[in-house]
Amino acid sequence: MDATPTAAGKLLAVLGAFDDGHRRLTLTRLAERAGLALTTAHRIVAELAAWGALERRPDDTYVVGRRLWNLGLLAPVQTDLRVVAAPFVHDLHAATKATVHVAVLDGARALYVDRTSGRWSVPIVSEVGSRLPLHTTGVGKVLLAHAPQEVVDRCCADLVAPTPWAVTDADVLAAQLARVREQGWALTDQEMTPGASSLAVPVRDRTGTVVAALGVVVAPFEAGSPVQQSLLTALRVTAAGIERSLPRRD
Repeated sequence: MDATPTAAGKLLAVLGAFDDGHRRLTLTRLAERAGLALTTAHRIVAELAAWGALERRPDDTYVVGRRLWNLGLLAPVQTDLRVVAAPFVHDLHAATKATVHVAVLDGARALYVDRTSGRWSVPIVSEVGSRLPLHTTGVGKVLLAHAPQEVVDRCCADLVAPTPWAVTDADVLAAQLARVREQGWALTDQEMTPGASSLAVPVRDRTGTVVAALGVVVAPFEAGSPVQQSLLTALRVTAAGIERSLPRRD
């Protein structure tokens, strides 16, 4: 017989009820997904909301709170990366007026750990803390090109198409990833958001391992155009600056 869940186990079950497909949950649905009685879930959710780990919306649904996200950012790799990358990201945005992203691999998704944009930037769906498909974003394709094969397999098993331009053929995607590894950058054209193209490059640590991807999102442009070359140069210079500033990990 399974042991009765501890208080910590119940709390983790509530937090674990949230995932990519369940970002907003009613109290009843939260209790169901956590496998808890409604009264127990109500008590735990109230405590988490009071602390800031969950946030109650006007429609009586709950979402992950900012305080929990801030706590997650204390993980060493993300903390170091965000602190080091921040001034470079701002400089790149100032030079290009584009939305600038820094993303890391999180399971079979791209987790956006930093984002800078302005009023002249192309409107897009990403924000800090969002997790987007790897195969439809520039930063995602960079990360996927250097990910373990099991991650590639998981991604290829669920090639959703947010727009008509998204790649949904595993063989086509595999060929694209091979080119990304060969040329050192990835390009997407309206694959995540209509009217937005992205260009991205890898960020490596001192051992040469890809630890993040740096990307810009701009209005669609012609492949191989001066616009692409200018953005690619700026991305490579910025990525090199971040890489030189990352702390050593012995």
